[in-house]
Amino acid sequence: MAAFLPAFWGTFTAILDIFLVVAAAGVLVRTNVVTQAHVTGLTAATVNVFLPALIFSNLVTMFDPDALSFWWVLPLSAVAITAIGLGLAAVAFGRRLSSSRNLLPLVGLQNAGYLVLPVGLRLFPDQFETFALYTFLFIIGVNPLLWSLGPLLATNRSQGKRGWRGLMTPPLVASLVGIAGAMVGCERWMPSVVLNAVSLMGQATVPVATFALGAILGGVPCCLRDHGRDALQVSALKLTALPAIVMVVLRGIGLAQQHELLAQFFVIQAASAPATGIILQVRTYGGDERKIGSIMLVTYALCSLTLPLCLTVWRLVSN
Repeated sequence: MAAFLPAFWGTFTAILDIFLVVAAAGVLVRTNVVTQAHVTGLTAATVNVFLPALIFSNLVTMFDPDALSFWWVLPLSAVAITAIGLGLAAVAFGRRLSSSRNLLPLVGLQNAGYLVLPVGLRLFPDQFETFALYTFLFIIGVNPLLWSLGPLLATNRSQGKRGWRGLMTPPLVASLVGIAGAMVGCERWMPSVVLNAVSLMGQATVPVATFALGAILGGVPCCLRDHGRDALQVSALKLTALPAIVMVVLRGIGLAQQHELLAQFFVIQAASAPATGIILQVRTYGGDERKIGSIMLVTYALCSLTLPLCLTVWRLVSN
């Protein structure tokens, strides 16, 4: 306990400002200082411009397939963590799976970018470029699952009606183009003024995405009286059980001894709250928005404590 409390407090205070920004944005939306039109614009700018620019510039300048020979492990790990989360939810809600199908993506699909990137920037400022590179490679595995399984499980619309184009979001396209560009060495022949301009736009991603995350959560409906039990069950699975399983696997393979930052990255991903894309899908294609919104708000509130808790436990047990 003597070692745990200082370690937890240091991690908690390091990322507290992220959740304060999220909370402040939510309050501004609830009080109509920031309107839904503003939220839509912020989200569109982040998804379609800032995040793709950050992904492309980081991959082109930082990604070296020869130096990072294990890069393909990251998208595969995203698939594996999602599968574990969905499996946990299927077992936990097995007796009422037909009525609780929309809870599965809340456990299996995490906020792999909007929340993880600001956390990485606060905790690892000297290694953030590497941390961000891990994030973008991880997103390659998350994005197709989010935009296929998400609508299929959480909404009233089948993903099959959207077709393959629905999977090709700007961040995923930027990831694929950035990897291809890094492999052919486009940084050597791309004009530096162009690359600098793209990089400049990408620098807006973390602060804008953090505010947009809070604004999105601030606009979701909430009814804890009807959905409090589901919110606690989802939180227990997503924020404690899933990261615990991932930590057991990481410790078993001894990843911390070889790649300490990568091991902590996986813990953060596993302990991250559900993807906000799920509530956007429910709004777009129909579904129980009040139920999903209530659970989303509870998981993000608890994540401010459970994420530093999981990371602290990992740092103690991995040493």
